[in-house]
Amino acid sequence: MEQYLYETHCHSSQCSRCAYSSSRELVRAYRAAGYAGLVLTDHFIFGNTAVDQSLPWPERMGAYYDAYLEARDEGTPLDFDVIFGIEHNYGHGKEILIYGLELDFLLANPDIPELSPEDFVRRVHDAGGLAIHAHPYRDRPYIDMSVGPRADIVDGAEIYNACSRPGEDRQALDLASGRGGWILTSGGDIHNAADSRIGAAGIWLPRRVKTSAEFAAALAQRQHRFRVRGRDLDRVRPEDLP
Repeated sequence: MEQYLYETHCHSSQCSRCAYSSSRELVRAYRAAGYAGLVLTDHFIFGNTAVDQSLPWPERMGAYYDAYLEARDEGTPLDFDVIFGIEHNYGHGKEILIYGLELDFLLANPDIPELSPEDFVRRVHDAGGLAIHAHPYRDRPYIDMSVGPRADIVDGAEIYNACSRPGEDRQALDLASGRGGWILTSGGDIHNAADSRIGAAGIWLPRRVKTSAEFAAALAQRQHRFRVRGRDLDRVRPEDLP
């Protein structure tokens, strides 16, 4: 059966202050690396965003979507799928990847900055989206490691992140092993189109997906395979992780 490789986690310089490459440059790099598509998951309002937070809400949200539209325009003639997503910092430096939603959701919820993590994810679910915990055990100075990941509110976890340090992803996999039915993902967390780790992570889907809703539906079916450290796996075991 033919399968298609997708990046689940990457950042553009238009919207993520820590990124070095435009969304168009990312598309070209991933296309050259053999991917069928990518999900652009720029840092959202409480993360390391490059979007001017003083803008009115519609303009702020439009900026995130514009980076996606640029990538989509680049990908279309290359037969490369680009999906809209966000990476939401819900507090203490902890982040969740949101899949399945579009600009209309963001525009309709201008009170997102005031929402608790529970209420935010509840709205995501009500709108048909998914919340996947990004790198649940990432240990960095900007993250409060005394606060654990919110496993109680998400639909799954990123159990391989190409930018993780040794041991971090094994903790994520251990967390997932105790959560029956969780959706597991692999993501590059790439910020630079020249990064040699492009190709190290992603998921294989049994069909092409063209929209955020289609991507979320494909994840929910849990039929995907994993790319981990450049290897393609049906399931991920502790020994597969750094």
